[in-house]
Amino acid sequence: MPANGPDTVDAVVREALAAYEDLQATAEAVDDEWMYIQDLTAAHRARLEAIAAEDGDARIDVAVGVAVTAACAEIRRITDPHRAIDWLSTFPSIVAVALGREP
Repeated sequence: MPANGPDTVDAVVREALAAYEDLQATAEAVDDEWMYIQDLTAAHRARLEAIAAEDGDARIDVAVGVAVTAACAEIRRITDPHRAIDWLSTFPSIVAVALGREP
């Protein structure tokens, strides 16, 4: 990955999915929501993977890579499991919009 951040759609999605996995792990502390978390993250993971499969080699603007890297850093700061659950549906939309897709 370049010093400025990811420079292709695939690199952005890989970085986002790694951060998303950490967010999911934080959310899983809420036992009563475990199945919901699994279903939600599977759907959003598939959505991001589909974007990478379709446009993976496409180059992105440096600002997009920097923005997604910053968003990844922000969600990794979340320590409250309930707040993590809230972000499980928000974060993938941020990544999709950054990549020029619908939220």
